Amino acid sequence: MTFVVPFDGSKLADTSLVRAVEFATALEEDVTAVTVVPERKRYAREKGWIEEGEPYDVEEVIETLRTRVNGLAPTATFDCERIREFPPEAQIAERIERLVRDHDPSVVFLGSENVGRVVTPLTSVGVHVAGDRSYDVYVVRQPHPVAIDAIEPHADFYSGEAP
Repeated sequence: MTFVVPFDGSKLADTSLVRAVEFATALEEDVTAVTVVPERKRYAREKGWIEEGEPYDVEEVIETLRTRVNGLAPTATFDCERIREFPPEAQIAERIERLVRDHDPSVVFLGSENVGRVVTPLTSVGVHVAGDRSYDVYVVRQPHPVAIDAIEPHADFYSGEAP
């Protein structure tokens, strides 16, 4: 079994990664964080990878995301796909879904505030990933420890001391 986490470095992605590791530790499973990084400056700004007017170095963003994953989940695998073209956001979501499926997940840990709402943007990664019926989806909506006794919370993440 593999737990897969679509990862963009957001607070909910961080929490999803930590949650996946917590469950994986209890169940002795592997965790893989997947990221798609397009060469779109606007997308990078929307994700908070760069500030307005800041130059966009795709390799630097990938390394920053890799470092973040390694800091939160040293045993997790990091898989990144760099997209050279400039696809619309819906195609980025489809690429992330394909990358998730490449790892044959048993469970996808997805950080999202809006998965499952009646009205959801069609370009949402959550819509694409959660819609695949070949795996279960664990939706992480809040950055707090899980309330299951058998799950040991991440040592530093919830206290704000995580890297």
